Amino acid sequence: MYAFRTTLGPVELAFTDRLGGVSAAPYDELNLSVAGGDDEAAKAENHRILLADFAPGDRLADLYQVHGADVADAEPGTRPECDGIVASGPGVVLMVRAADCVPVLLGDAEHGIIGAAHAGRLGLVRGVVPATVARMRKLGAEDVTAWVGPHICGRCYEVPAQMRDEVAAVESAARSTTSWGTPAVDLGAGVRAQLEREGVTVVDLARCTLESADLYSFRRDRDGAGRQAGVVRLAPDRGSS
Repeated sequence: MYAFRTTLGPVELAFTDRLGGVSAAPYDELNLSVAGGDDEAAKAENHRILLADFAPGDRLADLYQVHGADVADAEPGTRPECDGIVASGPGVVLMVRAADCVPVLLGDAEHGIIGAAHAGRLGLVRGVVPATVARMRKLGAEDVTAWVGPHICGRCYEVPAQMRDEVAAVESAARSTTSWGTPAVDLGAGVRAQLEREGVTVVDLARCTLESADLYSFRRDRDGAGRQAGVVRLAPDRGSS
């Protein structure tokens, strides 16, 4: 179920893999997509399984991701069209989904503020990750840590030379070359560079989705690809009544 799970003070977070769900092939097993051809009941059950294990009793706040730079305040029960989301209290799980793009989870443990962002090529260029950090700081965050989850690596993400140059003109750290010598974009390197310029502590949990059979990859599986997720929440105050 989890590719990685950890805590930092009250901040609890995880990146899922594709194991432990109920979806049939080719989406097997823990497909957390909101679109695509998978059975709707299976996707709903996958979400129930994850939330029951990760944060029983919390409500989900997620997004209809559109490869932009807009950031929303968490409102469980809604699904705004944006690619960043923030919250400043317990009882809510923030979720972003990916299948080659970069899922980023963020937290300020001292001030109890969390965020999540989905950064593909356009999100990197448009600055969704810095925008999410900025929204957290408006809520009072200061010492922010970011966990960068699994995504397609810069040695596998082949793009046309012009596209690579356009991305690199905005974020030079994203310029890359595939392992077979063609132009590529390194989304993770670009996201890490943006976070570091914002003064954020970066925990790099990168693993290549295309190269990992236990993770979904759109580049590898196309329309048969499901979605894994990054989830983050604030643990409830056990001392409160």
